Amino acid sequence: MSSFRAGGAMSLILLTYGDIAAIDALMPAHVAWLEAGFAEGAFLVAGRREPRTGGVIVVRGDRAAAEAIAATDPFVTGGAATAEVVPFHASFATDPVRAWLS
Repeated sequence: MSSFRAGGAMSLILLTYGDIAAIDALMPAHVAWLEAGFAEGAFLVAGRREPRTGGVIVVRGDRAAAEAIAATDPFVTGGAATAEVVPFHASFATDPVRAWLS
């Protein structure tokens, strides 16, 4: 029997879009920013909210680390979105996610 116990600081970055035309104009820079975050190993999952009112990014690390990352998002620096950081401690996870936390 596998244990689903996990441990690790994680955060959600919850983006809330303002003007969608501004979001669309900044999308190439935002996608490049996401790709860099994934390449660095900081981001685990990212995607749009449904309906398209913002986005969600799952980040390794605590509140301070996630806030620092969120502050560099082109959507945020361009004034097209706001970011809320929700820190949490991962207590349970599937095997692949537990591997990300180690």
